[in-house]
Amino acid sequence: MDKTISVFPKNKFQEIRVGIREFKGNDLIDIRTWTMTQGANEMVPTAKGVTINVHLLSDLKKALEEAEKILKENKML
Repeated sequence: MDKTISVFPKNKFQEIRVGIREFKGNDLIDIRTWTMTQGANEMVPTAKGVTINVHLLSDLKKALEEAEKILKENKML
């Protein structure tokens, strides 16, 4: 499977894309920065990002939930 799940702006020239990818028989979650290169008409992926096995999704969700909790406790969200 190769499917983009979500796209949201990072800044004026970049965006974050979250997707599900298959690479060498492994199903992966890919969270990556995409950017507009000079002279190009479309976004291209950068090396900045993380790719993890889909089996680690629950661990990622727990980590993000904990980060959200701490940010709220500190009134950062």
